[in-house]
Amino acid sequence: MTPPNARPLKVLVLAASLRKDSLNQTLAMLAAEHVRKQGADVDHASLREFDVPAYDGDAEVADGIPAGARAFHDRLAAADGFIIASPEYNGSMPGVLKNLIDWTSRFRPQPFDGKHGLLMSASPSLAGGTRGLWALRVPFEHLGSRIFPDMFSLAMAHKAFNDHHSIADAALQARFDRTLDSFLSLVEAATHYPCMKRAWVEFLGEPVGAGADRVDETRG
Repeated sequence: MTPPNARPLKVLVLAASLRKDSLNQTLAMLAAEHVRKQGADVDHASLREFDVPAYDGDAEVADGIPAGARAFHDRLAAADGFIIASPEYNGSMPGVLKNLIDWTSRFRPQPFDGKHGLLMSASPSLAGGTRGLWALRVPFEHLGSRIFPDMFSLAMAHKAFNDHHSIADAALQARFDRTLDSFLSLVEAATHYPCMKRAWVEFLGEPVGAGADRVDETRG
């Protein structure tokens, strides 16, 4: 339960595809709509808003961090959590997204540390972009983000959406909703309850006390 007079959560939702009508743009739109219905403030972003050149250490020294990375930093820092819908390219994450992460990580303090995130993908493949999501977890978790254990992968996505731009399969739509709701509950607890600000609790499916929970104390 949200404490009385608590401000609404603010969630950054990013479609990590440059193509205007991409499947992941649609998935990000659905996520933004659901999060908004749950009472959170949504910052719905497109990757095109954060245009940056290829990372170059010499360019950073000469010109500083580019405006696109600064914009992403600012909007991420203002959010309580982030959701990224990312395509899978050749079994991994899109290079343009990794490049943005690399540039943004150059800020001090860098904005990924301690930020809660949820990863999802939509793909025409039978695997649903899962390999790309596992690859995407690595840089985020390396930078200290608390990536939600459950990721959502929508397989055969070119056939998965109905005319109302929702997921046609009712069971998949229900899982999509549950995943988002569970993520929002965790972000709400971490944002509004002091005890959750000191510990990251990852529920792995067994009852509390069964020895399957991981608690990772935050950095001092």
